[in-house]
Amino acid sequence: MTDFYPSDQFGYSTLLTDTELEVLAGLRAVLDTDVQPLLADHWEAGEFPFEIVPKLVDLDLMNQQTSALSGGFRNFELARTDASVATFYNAQSGLFRTTVNLGGSPDQAAALDAKIRSFEYTGVFALTEPEHGSDIAGGLATTARRTGDSWVLNGQKRWIGGASSADVLAVFARDEADGQVKAFLVPTDAPGVTLAKIHRKTSLRIMQNADIDLVNVQVSEADRLQRINSFKDVAALLRSMRSDVAWIATGLQAGAYEAALRYVTTREQFGKPLAAFALTQQKLATMLGNVTASLGLVVRLTQQQEAGVFTEENSALAKMFCCERMRHTVALAREVVGGNGITLDTDVARFHADAEAVYSYEGTHEINSLIVGRAVTGHSAFI
Repeated sequence: MTDFYPSDQFGYSTLLTDTELEVLAGLRAVLDTDVQPLLADHWEAGEFPFEIVPKLVDLDLMNQQTSALSGGFRNFELARTDASVATFYNAQSGLFRTTVNLGGSPDQAAALDAKIRSFEYTGVFALTEPEHGSDIAGGLATTARRTGDSWVLNGQKRWIGGASSADVLAVFARDEADGQVKAFLVPTDAPGVTLAKIHRKTSLRIMQNADIDLVNVQVSEADRLQRINSFKDVAALLRSMRSDVAWIATGLQAGAYEAALRYVTTREQFGKPLAAFALTQQKLATMLGNVTASLGLVVRLTQQQEAGVFTEENSALAKMFCCERMRHTVALAREVVGGNGITLDTDVARFHADAEAVYSYEGTHEINSLIVGRAVTGHSAFI
């Protein structure tokens, strides 16, 4: 077992180099000192602590990433502290960067990647719509109409995390001419773009999600991502993004397990610590098994992808499995902490609630199950 993570029973983090571990240790210092103390109050208020952003940016994490595995553990470390902070960072480092690098032309990717890595140019992934989530492949309703060297976009987007603080939206729209999906970099302050914060959430309350209206928004052809010309191209982006979410789900359950473990070793009932009771130990062992299995899955998936092996079913399987284990782990954490598990003071309640959003975003459990089922049976159950 490594000493770096109490939840890393099989020592997966020892696959990282000493330099990579030093970068993660620097991230942890910022998370423990500057981020953790703010989480409970901001979660309760439903606000993001934007004062932490410069501290995260100064770490230069994307430029410090020397392997895909180090990037995975970066997401793990962030989510181990807070799922909203991990989601916010991954909106830039994962969703937006992947969209530009894989969806943009070589020239577009070359021109923008350094600015994305430094957070000089920030963006978010705007695919989901008010009436279309799981059926977005065929149901995407936002339209794009070409007029000369520009395009006119009309439609709505929903659940777009981080949109209010981003420079641009990577908007996916259906070309009226050929019916195929295209993608556009749309400034958040462009005429015709309206953003509204989604209120009354019970999960990822720190993350600022937005409803977006697009009314006759004009975008130049130069700001169309040139390698996205169908939903098949979008699916290629999602393969990579689901891997990131699987890492976040794994880190979240590690955070819940470690918070529960801290609590039961100090809380006494019937004259001894809760950790001394057999049923508590059984639940801790189950949580640790869930984290260990999830870590094994995401580590191997990341190793495959770094070797150039990208399959839709493998990333879907990782997202599906890790999120299901996450849901189980946070429920057990809530149980062993007892009544105090519904307060923000132990951290467990935050992990418990936030797991519900991670369980659903970047493909629901059912959709990912069908992707895997199609691959192993050769039969599609999609409507």
